[in-house]
Amino acid sequence: MRRFFAAWANLVDPRTLPIAVTILLFCALFGFGSVMYNGFFSWQVLLDLLVDNAFLLIVAIGMTFVIVSGGIDLSVGSVVALTTIVEAVLAERLHLSVWIILPIVLLMGTVFGAVQGALIHFFRLQAFIVTLAGMFFARGLCFLITTQSITITDPTFHTISAFRLDIGIGSVTANVLIAFVALVGAIYVAHFTRFGRNVYAVGGNARSALLMGLPVARTRIGVYALSGFCSALGGAVFTFYVLSGYGLQGQGMELDAIAATVIGGTLLTGGVGYVIGSLFGVGILGTIQTLITFDGTLSSWWTRIVIGALLCAFCLLQRLIERHAKSVRRPGGTGAVVTAGRERTHGEASTASDSHVIGRAPEQA
Repeated sequence: MRRFFAAWANLVDPRTLPIAVTILLFCALFGFGSVMYNGFFSWQVLLDLLVDNAFLLIVAIGMTFVIVSGGIDLSVGSVVALTTIVEAVLAERLHLSVWIILPIVLLMGTVFGAVQGALIHFFRLQAFIVTLAGMFFARGLCFLITTQSITITDPTFHTISAFRLDIGIGSVTANVLIAFVALVGAIYVAHFTRFGRNVYAVGGNARSALLMGLPVARTRIGVYALSGFCSALGGAVFTFYVLSGYGLQGQGMELDAIAATVIGGTLLTGGVGYVIGSLFGVGILGTIQTLITFDGTLSSWWTRIVIGALLCAFCLLQRLIERHAKSVRRPGGTGAVVTAGRERTHGEASTASDSHVIGRAPEQA
């Protein structure tokens, strides 16, 4: 009985409630589809959620770090489009190898994000405005390079695109493997490195993090550089998916990434969120699209309507969780960090528990 109450207390804890709701919603949607449609409940359908949304998952990973740090990045969709254009031009017109092209576009995305982070921190500009300008800049560069869609005929691109790895009775593409590696790496960075703990601290209270001696400038620039890297990597994966480059690709992807991140349990106020939650957030978006496809009678625009409703519902849930956390004087964080702005002392037993989870981030700072 004690174990039951302990498990229930962990479930309703403000640090784990958002991701618990996300996982339950994903299971409910997939279960609904399994009951309503023949053939929905299959291993391959589940794997196809990853196959069709691997690029979005990678972009959402970068967005998770940005939102946890208390920022926002509206340029990710344009960086994805720019990456596809650059890859197509380098492959088709300059005939470079894909193994040379990939480091170039990844470096390009990283530098692009780092510049945005520097502008946000050193000039104290709003992240919304800076990344909105970055969105227009990257999208404009796409059409400055070419206004046409470029089909990629390079054999190596086609080989990577056609690669399938059998997993049980189903199979996945190379894109899923890349996304999985990115997810594992992001989880490690977020929860087992000093940089990850600094991201949560800055998102929880940037001024307190600065007073604690944490490298706020380096952390913010690093977060946006990581987002740019993930956007470029997502663009590379998207190129393998469509085998073409076009300036209109990735339109609205920044909003999908934000929606997946928020539905995945990351609070827009910063300091709260799990990277693994974004996986289930992307899974929910993919499941909604699959449900509409299986139905066959609904317009594809119902996907946007349902996502909008879910986004509003999760924002309301976040507000309720914040109010509950304040009322009981407990941190509304994920257990990944204890921010300096919280009124807690080192002598409290609860602090020792949190320090065990976070690896004693305040002492390391």
